Amino acid sequence: MTTDIIDDLKGENNKAFGQLYKEYFGMVNRFITNNNGKTEDVEDIFQDTMLVLLEKLRKDDFQLTASIKTYIMAISKNLWLKRLRTAYREAEFTDIQDNRFYEEIDLAIENEKSYADKLQTYIHKITKHCQGLIHDMFFKEKAIEQIQKEYGYSTKHNAQNQKHKCVEQIRKVKEEEERKENL
Repeated sequence: MTTDIIDDLKGENNKAFGQLYKEYFGMVNRFITNNNGKTEDVEDIFQDTMLVLLEKLRKDDFQLTASIKTYIMAISKNLWLKRLRTAYREAEFTDIQDNRFYEEIDLAIENEKSYADKLQTYIHKITKHCQGLIHDMFFKEKAIEQIQKEYGYSTKHNAQNQKHKCVEQIRKVKEEEERKENL
């Protein structure tokens, strides 16, 4: 499904935009309205998100490294947090609470970026087999039945067990990295 949407977007198919709007506008709406936004803000940010997505897709070297849902949400969050940060930079800071809010926004953006970077680092430290499986399941959003067939698992249950083992590898790498950081 993701590949079809990406191909449609590259071909400027309005149906793909409609499908993305139907599926993901609600989650962007919830995020922005829960973070001091209004309906008009949501519409602007979602439209800007679609423009950023389209611009990225048109680059020859573009590779989708997350699900389309994750990608849309990340773009929307970054655009909204950037707008909030700009608005607060332009305002006079007379109240310490305002400064704290601004710092929290900056920290949230940095944490989100560093988490994505860390996750990529963790994934690169697991077995090649698990790297492929994780990429196919979580970034390409392949169904468990498709994974079973492509990876040659005899049952769906075996495929799910392997997924669990690969996620466990990531968890162990993460714990080891955090342990090293705390030394």
